[in-house]
Amino acid sequence: MAPRRSRLRSSQPSRARSHDPGAVGLRIIGGAFRGRKLRYSGDPAVRPMKDRVREAVFNLLGPAVRDKHAVDLFAGTGALGLEAISRGAAKATLIEQHLPTARVVAENIKTLGVGARAELVVGNVFFTALWRDRLGLTPWLVFCSPPYAFYQDRRQEMLELIGGLIAASPAQSVFVVESDERFDFALLPHPDSWSVRRYPPAVIGIYRK
Repeated sequence: MAPRRSRLRSSQPSRARSHDPGAVGLRIIGGAFRGRKLRYSGDPAVRPMKDRVREAVFNLLGPAVRDKHAVDLFAGTGALGLEAISRGAAKATLIEQHLPTARVVAENIKTLGVGARAELVVGNVFFTALWRDRLGLTPWLVFCSPPYAFYQDRRQEMLELIGGLIAASPAQSVFVVESDERFDFALLPHPDSWSVRRYPPAVIGIYRK
């Protein structure tokens, strides 16, 4: 089954387009697809979470990944959502607005053969009304790993996005937010409930509802 695509108009900044997909190594770290390669152009604007950080995050999440609906808000390569499927997530929704990058996500879904469990939404993640009703009542595992500049240049939109999803999410949902040192996790809902760890230059916050 081919990944479902919704072509939505977007106002998010465009990414560089001069890179050749597949030029840089990226792989699934654990689970059923451990060691399988993913396509990644090497475009620094995409900036997938580093392998060591992704491994640390999934070690922290542990069995909480299983049977969740993974939501990869700024999918890039799709590595976070696909890693979650590899480790037992029931399904994943991957949202990416840049068409060439979204094609790479689609290729990665196809390569792993998870089209029945992974849905690609091509659109602006900030327009939550266009995709949130796809998530359903299964507890969510939300990954928010945008360009770090968004936490400065689009701070209010980021706070509204994360806060709105926390409020709407089913019980037992888990949120993973990646930023850098410039972002203050105390601005998010339930600030005392975030577990924040540093993997320079990344800062990871995990919230369990």
